[in-house]
Amino acid sequence: MSQDLKQVIKREYLKCAENPVHFMRKYCTIQHPQRGKVKFDLYPFQERCLTEFKENRYNIILKSRQLGISTLSAGFSLWTMLFHNDKNILVIATGKDVAKNLVTKVRVMYDNLPSWLKTTTEETNKLSLRFTNGSQIKAIASNESAGRSEALSLLILDEAAFIDKVDTIWTAAQQTLATGGGCIALSTPNGVGNWFHQQWMGAEDGTNEFHPIRLHWTDHPDRDQTWRDTQNKVLGPSQAAQECDADFLTSGQSVVDPAILQWYKDELVESPVEEQGIDRGMWIFRQPDYTKEYIVVADVARGDGTDFSACQVFEVSEMEQVAEYKGQLGTTDYGNFLIEVATKYNDALLVVENNNIGWATIQTIIDRGYKNLFYQSKDLQVVDVEHNISNKYRAQDRNMVPGFSTTSKTRPLIIAKMEEYTREKLVKLHSNRLVDELFVFIYKTGIIHTKAEAMDGYNDDLVMSYSIALWVRDTALRIQKDKNNVQWKLMDSMLKNNGNKKDLSVGFQKGNTGQPTSNPYEMEVKGDREDLTWLIK
Repeated sequence: MSQDLKQVIKREYLKCAENPVHFMRKYCTIQHPQRGKVKFDLYPFQERCLTEFKENRYNIILKSRQLGISTLSAGFSLWTMLFHNDKNILVIATGKDVAKNLVTKVRVMYDNLPSWLKTTTEETNKLSLRFTNGSQIKAIASNESAGRSEALSLLILDEAAFIDKVDTIWTAAQQTLATGGGCIALSTPNGVGNWFHQQWMGAEDGTNEFHPIRLHWTDHPDRDQTWRDTQNKVLGPSQAAQECDADFLTSGQSVVDPAILQWYKDELVESPVEEQGIDRGMWIFRQPDYTKEYIVVADVARGDGTDFSACQVFEVSEMEQVAEYKGQLGTTDYGNFLIEVATKYNDALLVVENNNIGWATIQTIIDRGYKNLFYQSKDLQVVDVEHNISNKYRAQDRNMVPGFSTTSKTRPLIIAKMEEYTREKLVKLHSNRLVDELFVFIYKTGIIHTKAEAMDGYNDDLVMSYSIALWVRDTALRIQKDKNNVQWKLMDSMLKNNGNKKDLSVGFQKGNTGQPTSNPYEMEVKGDREDLTWLIK
């Protein structure tokens, strides 16, 4: 290496050591989900963040979703480790996979640096990376003892508003940061009253050590009003305001706009044509039409007497509410009742929430052999809506479970879907009971997070069965449509491969005898006729 080249490298090295923006923009590589490995082309707001990270010991970032701030924190961590000796960085996130993801980003950046910028790695695994200069980064999931054991140079709290027991973690970590360490706490908002909200308000007021950085969706140069409007549809206005505008969702705010609910009251709510059952809890708004398809969705009471079993019956194509039940039947009686309702409505797809005591009701339905029970995969990627798959076959598939699971993952999704459909007036609601429950269905802020549920003293059983119905209807129909499209494409490809380009709708002109065939799904395969009707069933 020539002396001139050595001098150039030295100057460039010193420039990187001095300026994390220059270092990341020129030398850091990220793993893009569509384009693969690409240079980290920093946006102006990201450059500002890096500068503020360097200039301020404690930083709290209130941000819109998907702005690349976790990736930015990874790059800043790498810069800190490369150009400073004996730095100890700890990443704490909501779960191990999330924490590991940030360390992975650091490793990808380091692996793709030019050789003259690299040092020697002493230790590397999925959750940590250590250099021979004594600097290291480790990632852990949230727990009460996190951050207690050793002095920290930098603590990164990724999605801090969602980290369990983050207040306890912060109390412990402050002691380990006392020797000069810093903190980057980044998150989208998650309601008010929690640790992240308190720290942000203190940062804005100047009453704590945090330097506030607020990142609105408009800070991203590739986002426009069309993108923002789409988020309203996907997340609902309230949730979109929180995740895109970085507004804290106020506890007590209605999930569905009361003005929209009043419209349903004025325009669509009506008295049932029939009230059935001993408790008259089954309301019939429309009798079955044997030309139509229906879905029956049931929420099962916990059995402690404080809530109700609820059932919604919707016509699928128009998403019109045709019947509703609210009562306190026992699990076995409720299972038998649901079979009667589903059978009455043209052997409707029967969806039962399988949380808690719901399994007992589902077992009754399975034991009686109802064939159109809803199953879903454990990964939520597959929805089984087939009529002709036996319960025996389904039980053998360990990945498929009967019923719908309402979890911390699925609950926000189904509620967002419900809010969207209701706001856009895509459903026909006739039940006064359901609309009344929607009026008192609000965002409630707890210690850890904000949750959509009924006001104290009210129930949301009808709302939840309604929300599940919309979600299943939307996903099941979409999956079934995609499946049918694949089948038709497969048949078309097979026809073309056999030199037959006749339209499927009119059948093939000639069979082996030279006579027209009446079966449009029959084709010639190696000299024989094969019926491919099974493909579209």
